[in-house]
Amino acid sequence: MIILPAIDLRNGKCVRLYKGDFNKSQVVAEDALDVARKFKDAGSEFIHMVDLDGALCGKGVNEDIVSKIIEEIKIPIELGGGIRDMETIDKLIEKGISRVILGTAALSNTELVKNSVKKYEEKIAVGIDAKNGYVAVNGWLDVSKVYYLDFAEQMEHIGVKNIIFTDISRDGTLKGPNIEALVALKERVNCNIIASGGIKSIDDVKKIKDMGLYGVIIGKAIYSETIDLNEAVILSKE
Repeated sequence: MIILPAIDLRNGKCVRLYKGDFNKSQVVAEDALDVARKFKDAGSEFIHMVDLDGALCGKGVNEDIVSKIIEEIKIPIELGGGIRDMETIDKLIEKGISRVILGTAALSNTELVKNSVKKYEEKIAVGIDAKNGYVAVNGWLDVSKVYYLDFAEQMEHIGVKNIIFTDISRDGTLKGPNIEALVALKERVNCNIIASGGIKSIDDVKKIKDMGLYGVIIGKAIYSETIDLNEAVILSKE
């Protein structure tokens, strides 16, 4: 299993949201590049990044910061937020992003998913952000009528290999992951599943590892120091 420490960017700073609410964003670090350095020093082999401004407006906003992190840190980075077309996907992968995350675009534009997976294969991931089981889009502001398991199955059928599942009601709460939803997802599809949302303790990481999932994203727990990142990385390799 891999550990993906999270950097969520808003107005150029690292923030954490509470249950996806942009009105409840908390700045956890001023310098995203410094945070990425610390993640690397702790042994991280992959970093999860989201351009929250991009998710809201539908285009990349914090690209300069992302570029600096790619150039200096030199470990794989996955990026989501506002990625809506092939031109943007091409540009990000050329820039050095290891995995591009499609969220809103995956629900609204299946042709884009098909074409991007055909071209870039495992460098494409789909982020399934669910609220009460239904897929949310546009920076989590709008909830669709599409059930997360049905959507995951559709994405697997298209050829998607990587799915990032976030339970919005758990995100930023430190109340633990939605194990039940993750178990159901693992039973429904054969994709690589990355768990996200609510991770609080090293015990949560152990539970996800014991499930046999591909990875886990840890955000607030690192910034709140309820998880030691280096300890989590070591555990993931055991």
